[in-house]
Formats: sequence, C-alpha cells, structure tokens
Amino acid sequence: MSAQAVAAEYTTLDTANDRLKRSFGAWFWGSIMIATLLHFMVFFFFPDLTAEDFSIATTEIETIELPPEIEIPPPPQQISRPAMPVISDAIIDEDITIADVTFEANPIENLPPPPSEGDFDISSQPTFTPYTVAPQLRNTSEVQRALEREYPAILRDAGIGGQVLVHFFIDEQGNVQDQRIATSSGHAALDQAAIRVAQVFRFSPALNLDKNVPVWIALPITFQSR
Repeated sequence: MSAQAVAAEYTTLDTANDRLKRSFGAWFWGSIMIATLLHFMVFFFFPDLTAEDFSIATTEIETIELPPEIEIPPPPQQISRPAMPVISDAIIDEDITIADVTFEANPIENLPPPPSEGDFDISSQPTFTPYTVAPQLRNTSEVQRALEREYPAILRDAGIGGQVLVHFFIDEQGNVQDQRIATSSGHAALDQAAIRVAQVFRFSPALNLDKNVPVWIALPITFQSR
C-alpha cells in the first residue's frame, strides 16, 4: 500500500472528538432554548407575592397613682395597774348623829304647797300617765294606706327606709290631740311623713280602772321599701 492510501485512510477516520465538535453548536443552542423555556415557565407559574405589614405594635402603659403612705400610729401605752387600796388613818367618831327633823325647825308656813292635779296640764308635754287598759288602734287598714301614700317616692325608689318613734296624746274619747317626734329616723322627709301618718291614727280610749283617762303613748312608725 502506498503512503497516499494510508494517509487517505487516516484522513477519512471519524473520531468521537470530531463528532462532539461538529454537534457542539446544536447542543449549545438547544441548551440555551431549554434554559430560556424553563426560566419563562418558572416566572409564569410562580405564585404572586404580597408584602405583609411588619409594623411594630406598642402597648400603651397606664400610670397608676399610688395612694399616699399612711403612717401607722404607735401602739398605745400600757395602762398602769391601779394602786393597791390602803387603810385610811382617818378616825371616825362613832357618836355622830343626825339631827331630828322637827316642825319647830321647819315651820309649815315655810313649806311649799303640795302640787295639785289642776295646776299641771297633761297635754302640754309627753309625761307618764297611769292607766290599766291601754288604747287600741282601730283603723289599721287606713293607717297602712297612709303609710304607702305618704312614703316619699324618692326615698322609696332608692330603697331608703327608717323608723320614727312618735308620741301620741289621746284624750278621753280616744281622739289624737297631739303628735310629736320622740326619736327621729335620721331623714327629715321620713319624719314629716310620719307626722302626717300619725294624724290618721284612731284609738279606743284608755281606761284607768273603769274611768276614761287621757294618756301619752309612744308608737313606732316604720317606712320600709319592698
């Protein structure tokens, strides 16, 4: 074989390196196209992103005024024990006597006259009056209606009640001639209402043995909200 034939045979021999070099352009541009397509698909199908509010919330601090310090007083001093009793050295005369009360030392004309029943008006002020049968209330239902009617609405709605002790002067026929407050309820409006209710009271006459007598009695009038 001649040298030219051998050179031609080696020239026509196709190696892998040659084939790679010839296909490089196709692989390069194909890779570029695939990468471009992948990037496009990623951007196209990628979810939309929204910005969140990352502002910092602050909690308002409320200032509290502390009460003033109270100084605790010191404990009271211990009470000293009482002194022991001692026997007095005073000498008491056993012959001491009290002078007799005689009319010579106290003449009758210098003594005050005894009080008479006519000089004292029992209706002038509450006083002790003797009786054997106490007067009895006759109109309980009328008094109950007067309590409801005279109860001040402002105090009743506020739930404020009270009790008033009232003195009644009852004559021989059982009629109430005078009413006076003995013990106040602490509310002027309730005291005035109690006086108005007291004017409605009707009694049976008091008896001292078998005789009608005028008397003073004290009864409580109570205002109570339900």
